[in-house]
Amino acid sequence: MKEKRIPLRKCVGCGQMKPKAELIRVVRDNAGGVSLDPSGKKPGRGAYVCHSIDCLKQARKARRLEKAFSCQIPAPVYERMEEELQASDGG
Repeated sequence: MKEKRIPLRKCVGCGQMKPKAELIRVVRDNAGGVSLDPSGKKPGRGAYVCHSIDCLKQARKARRLEKAFSCQIPAPVYERMEEELQASDGG
């Protein structure tokens, strides 16, 4: 019997390859807005980050999301993503 392949994605924070289901997708839509995409189904360009505030902070410090999306990301967007991550961890 053939095993089903698990899609792997690289976390932009820590750089580790992990199963797609273990990561949160960050998406840039056609209007240029950047947001978290817990469902992984929003249209637009995606990058992935672990369910960890530390990984999001590493990605922010090294500007990895800016490089992935080829655009500037305002500080309030990062702050909102951090709040959403904290809320999902606590819930």
